Amino acid sequence: MKASDDVAYRLALAKGFLAEAEQDMALNRWRSCVDNSQLAVENVGKTILSLFGVTPKTHDPAKQIASIIRREDLPTEISLTLKQILPDLLTLGTREHILTDYGDEETYTLPWELFTERSAEDALQVARKCIQAVKELLVLFKDWRKSQGEVTKE
Repeated sequence: MKASDDVAYRLALAKGFLAEAEQDMALNRWRSCVDNSQLAVENVGKTILSLFGVTPKTHDPAKQIASIIRREDLPTEISLTLKQILPDLLTLGTREHILTDYGDEETYTLPWELFTERSAEDALQVARKCIQAVKELLVLFKDWRKSQGEVTKE
């Protein structure tokens, strides 16, 4: 797979999980809504990593993105957009991934008992925000690469 294929694939996954989260919300499936929102956000993170040639198998892309932000060659707009997305990647990161699938094993609380309509709404809002931000980032990234004389796939 080429980097552009990885980016397109991860973005399609993010959008697909967001669509499922929207459906879950309409059906009052709070745990599923949070789960699919988390997967949408995770795949937004992996979309970003793919832009920079990194495609790790991880549920926590925030760590690698934090190191990318520290690069000095990034244009300010890209750096700021990454900084804007990072807290949301942390909000719906590994912990939520585990809680939506396994519950809280320390307190023996099942996943369906952990999530409420409010937590589902919050997670869905974060996922929507991340999808919008990564779309904006893709435009900025494409413009940056063009300014460096690199050919980008349309």
